[in-house]
Amino acid sequence: NKGYYVVKVDGVDISPNPVISGKPATFTISASTAITGGKAVIEVYFFGFHIHQETHDLCEETSCPITVGNFVLSHNQVLPGFTPPGFYELKMTLSGAGIKQFSCISFDFKISFGASESSVSDSRSAHQVYMKCGM
Repeated sequence: NKGYYVVKVDGVDISPNPVISGKPATFTISASTAITGGKAVIEVYFFGFHIHQETHDLCEETSCPITVGNFVLSHNQVLPGFTPPGFYELKMTLSGAGIKQFSCISFDFKISFGASESSVSDSRSAHQVYMKCGM
């Protein structure tokens, strides 16, 4: 369901990938727009079940005002050591004063236990980032 959004997402970088329980992970979203502020609502799903939600001030995640052109939204998170391994979906909705959604994106990521698997960065282009949020 691709609609018109004020923010156009160009790609997502997950580092490390897969994410490791109990270790820091960085989700970096490359996008373009011209906005002065707003909020980012992050929701996490595990096997389709909603398991976590948090809200952040957009200007705490990137510098504001965001001028016309490209910008990067980066969020660091340490997942609890007891986080079960598997495939997860992250959905992020960006909104602001008077605008219900600047953008809404969704992408999958993997969590593993320990460093037994490769911990390399994974870049996803815009076609691998799903615009499947309801308006």
